Amino acid sequence: MREIVLINITGEDRPGLTAAITGVLAQGGVTILDIGQAVIHDTLSFGLLVDFASNEQACAVCKDLLFKAQQLEQQVRFTPVAQADYQHWVDSQGKSRHIVTLMSRQVTAEQLQRVSSITTRYGLDIDKIDRLSARVALDAPADHGKACIEFSVRGEPSDGQALRAEFLGLAQELNVDIGFQQDSLFRRNRRLAVFDMDSTLIEAEVIDELAKAHGVGERVSEITERAMRGELDFRASFKERLALLNGLDVSVLDAIGASLRLTEGAEVLFAELKRLGYKTAILSGGFTYFAKQLQAKLGIDYVYANELEVVDGKCTGVAIEPIVDAQRKADLLRELAAREGLSLEQTIAVGDGANDLPMLAIAGLGVAFRAKPLVKQSAKQAISTLGLDGVLYLLGMRDRDGRGL
Repeated sequence: MREIVLINITGEDRPGLTAAITGVLAQGGVTILDIGQAVIHDTLSFGLLVDFASNEQACAVCKDLLFKAQQLEQQVRFTPVAQADYQHWVDSQGKSRHIVTLMSRQVTAEQLQRVSSITTRYGLDIDKIDRLSARVALDAPADHGKACIEFSVRGEPSDGQALRAEFLGLAQELNVDIGFQQDSLFRRNRRLAVFDMDSTLIEAEVIDELAKAHGVGERVSEITERAMRGELDFRASFKERLALLNGLDVSVLDAIGASLRLTEGAEVLFAELKRLGYKTAILSGGFTYFAKQLQAKLGIDYVYANELEVVDGKCTGVAIEPIVDAQRKADLLRELAAREGLSLEQTIAVGDGANDLPMLAIAGLGVAFRAKPLVKQSAKQAISTLGLDGVLYLLGMRDRDGRGL
């Protein structure tokens, strides 16, 4: 009579162990139904689901396997699996799969417990847990580290909106980032990434810096903050702020451009996207003058931003159409995707303000980066704890895949 047996082997990892174990099974002529192996700190966990044609074959092979495991100083456990249980497992393989990504400066047991509890409460089964981040030295500063754990889960959440809300609340409570997305074909097959510039690629709102240099900093900053929170229409607020820059000497632009700092992780992210063959773009409500500087520094393919009108070396404070506002950003994302022969599912959009929401909504992966509360609540994904290179974790990339971390 047919026997299905789950074989678990644990012990210190050593070269040739997998070949030795499967060699015993090969001699017995058995069929492998499932297999999984992981090594944590040189300790092996090796599992095989094996189909034996008869009880006699199962006894003979398991005896040989037990002897081989003793020779290799491994522990082995045999667990019979009912055929009905195996068939139920086969039938469940068509269920939807999702990825939960936990990102933090340092992973703690509380973070893992809280994330896994929420996942289970909404009817999702955890199939696999992986560490995507590199190993961390014991003396590494806790506030400068990068850590990422990825959960592969099976099933559909009982209430997807409530699940995301709980993840967002937990992320804020524990100062972590938690991504939740469908594990689809497109997840690792995206090819276009577009970015807001101010407070996303650079650690400043350039229009605020220009206003400070012109003596109207507080007035412009207040308008900027309200616009980014979604309290003001971007187009109207942009024209209002720009008008306050009337008479600004263009010599100021060079000094401000030289002082702008790239956001944490920007250089790593763009180097990796370029290595993977992505096309990249800046879609910014800021100014082309500064966006072009970033294009040269990061190797960005496309730049769409606003032009500063200058007459006799002075800014006029007049906006040149078309203004890159919220709708324009979304339209440009569609145009670039079509130009590159891509579906919107193959695109990534990253931004921090309310004027980024339309493009975040239509991108396959929309990421609110260190964003205002309204934007974090509305976007599909949010990163606030790590740098821009945290986007690579949402793509399922490991540090050892080539990232310069």
